[in-house]
Amino acid sequence: MGSLSIWHWLIVLLVVVMIFGTKKLRNMGSDLGGAVKGFKDGMKDGTASATESPAAPNPQVTGNSGTADKSTIDVEARQKS
Repeated sequence: MGSLSIWHWLIVLLVVVMIFGTKKLRNMGSDLGGAVKGFKDGMKDGTASATESPAAPNPQVTGNSGTADKSTIDVEARQKS
């Protein structure tokens, strides 16, 4: 009594087809398939970009390089004697 027989499933299928129609069910199936395909492509792209090394950060550009503040020290330019 707990499980549904094949006749129960056929009646449910018939009711669903009568309510939605075959055209709408076909469209829902193709939409679902497109969504699954897009999800798989997105997951594939996500793993490909994660394995690549990140790009080097762009250096900071200042507008007036000649009139820089004299109190700041450039760490790379300073060398130990």
